[in-house]
Amino acid sequence: MSARGGNGTGAPKLEIREVSKCYGSAGKALPVLENFSLTVAELEFLVLLGPSGCGKSTLLRIIDGIETCDAGRIILDDLDVTGTTGGGRGMVFQSFELFPWRTSLDNVAFGLEVAGVGKKERTEIAREYIDLVGLSGFEHAYPHELSGGMQQRVGIARALAIKPTVLLMDEPYGALDVQTRDLLQDELLDIWDKQRKTVIFVTHSIEEALYLADRIVVMSPRPGRIEHVIDVPFERPRRDLIKSTPEFLNLRREIWQSLKKGAHV
Repeated sequence: MSARGGNGTGAPKLEIREVSKCYGSAGKALPVLENFSLTVAELEFLVLLGPSGCGKSTLLRIIDGIETCDAGRIILDDLDVTGTTGGGRGMVFQSFELFPWRTSLDNVAFGLEVAGVGKKERTEIAREYIDLVGLSGFEHAYPHELSGGMQQRVGIARALAIKPTVLLMDEPYGALDVQTRDLLQDELLDIWDKQRKTVIFVTHSIEEALYLADRIVVMSPRPGRIEHVIDVPFERPRRDLIKSTPEFLNLRREIWQSLKKGAHV
């Protein structure tokens, strides 16, 4: 659909090898993913795009190790990490998943605490990442005292604080209003440019996918398979004005037609 683009080095960072997943019992099994294989390059910003129920979030949770697969392997930096958590992966959830009894600082420091990092060091690291996401001054605020966008910034800081090599983002802006989502997309691109992480990002939004990604993997309706892969041609850095260009709008329309064609009616 487009000319080749992207920021990846070309070296494989993550390999998803023939992953399959069903829910339910053997007699009433519901296939969600079927023989899904994909290689993600180092420093690549890859977006998974597809209809509801196609297995995008399930795949992300399998990569993170918080959900098991029925078949297949997850290989990170040449190591089999299937079914294990941590080990270079950080997750940002749509529903924020913050501990309501912890301050912003303590939420960000949580993963470091679990890893056994001392209090002084983890506090310093947490402050660094709170500053990175623009929340200096809110270190001691509790989640109920923060807006949705601010809570998601805390979630991003928490995932980054453990210094993952792969950042997994499961529709992180899906619950936010359009204005806040657009603002956080720009902030994420700035953070990504500074932090240089491999990112796998799940979304339903074609516009969001085109704005953020080096590559877009368009998934079929359940069971999730790869319909096609799109190399996004737009240069970086990107800003909102690109969304109104003919090239952006034409590619958006092309992807929408492709999704409509494969959708169940």
